[in-house]
Amino acid sequence: MITHIKSGLLGCIFMMVFIGTGLGDDLRVGLIGLDTSHVIAFTRLLNDPSSADHIPGAKVIMGYRGGSPDIPSSIDRVEEYTGQLVRDYGIGIASTIEELCENVDVVMLTSVDGRPHLEQARPVILAGKTLFIDKPLAGSLKDCVAIYQLAAEHKVPVFTSSAYRYYSGLTELLQKDIGEIRSAISYGPAYLEPHHPDLYWYGIHPVEALFTVMGPGCETVSRTHTENTDVVTGIWNDGRVGNLHALRNGKTPHGVMVFGTKDYLVQTKSGNYAPLIREVVQFFKTGKPPVPVNESLEIYAFMEAADESKRQGGKPVSMTRIMELAGWMPESHSGK
Repeated sequence: MITHIKSGLLGCIFMMVFIGTGLGDDLRVGLIGLDTSHVIAFTRLLNDPSSADHIPGAKVIMGYRGGSPDIPSSIDRVEEYTGQLVRDYGIGIASTIEELCENVDVVMLTSVDGRPHLEQARPVILAGKTLFIDKPLAGSLKDCVAIYQLAAEHKVPVFTSSAYRYYSGLTELLQKDIGEIRSAISYGPAYLEPHHPDLYWYGIHPVEALFTVMGPGCETVSRTHTENTDVVTGIWNDGRVGNLHALRNGKTPHGVMVFGTKDYLVQTKSGNYAPLIREVVQFFKTGKPPVPVNESLEIYAFMEAADESKRQGGKPVSMTRIMELAGWMPESHSGK
């Protein structure tokens, strides 16, 4: 039984969509966690053919509210975004995640709080639904590992990424020939949220951009911390160096600088959500994550190692040790 659907014309419109009228071959998408502006942006891209960046092939038809009472920016927005999704797009609101899974083909886990992601992902994976998890993947590296282990056990494809990875400004930069990349600097906003590791909440964006350039293979991480700024340095296994400049106050631009054997480049353009959602729809259709599992997990290990370095006064921290403590041996994750 679908609950909380407005009566009258809106309810009729929803039921027409829900039973398949006009859906054609579109995948039916469910959203878990209606406490972020991402749900509006993603739904507009998928459901509004008049949008300049409309992405065909999938439609959001149902959502599950979610929301975290101890994070005002989560719980204070649930009703606003839920109302907008129902009013503007006629989606249904499920009372449980299990109910949502019964009525959709694929799922986007969009809860802004990473802490409940493991428990929210569990019924989706048990239902065998291909799953995209919006940032952050979880609230700890241990939970990140547990999600992928559960998905592997049940042979359910899972994909996670920040939109920064697919921003046109970054993808265009990476198409230029600057020779072998020797080092990179990624800078961007990294606002803190006390319930999450420092970089998980917003720093994930410039960290994702750094790994988009550098790829996996980081061995040690050290962090210089001040009230306004963090500088995190990673040393890769081939001698390359990646730096993160995490900004919290004043102007917080984002971008990357890449230094190669032939030239260097500076990102001058940003981007939007459309390229990410295009990748998500393709993932839903193929079941093949565009980012390997080992790289996604290494991103979160890098951020957790940065917190450990901060606790140790800036000393270099072994990525291998951080991974082992979370129950992840990199060689067990081929990324396939």
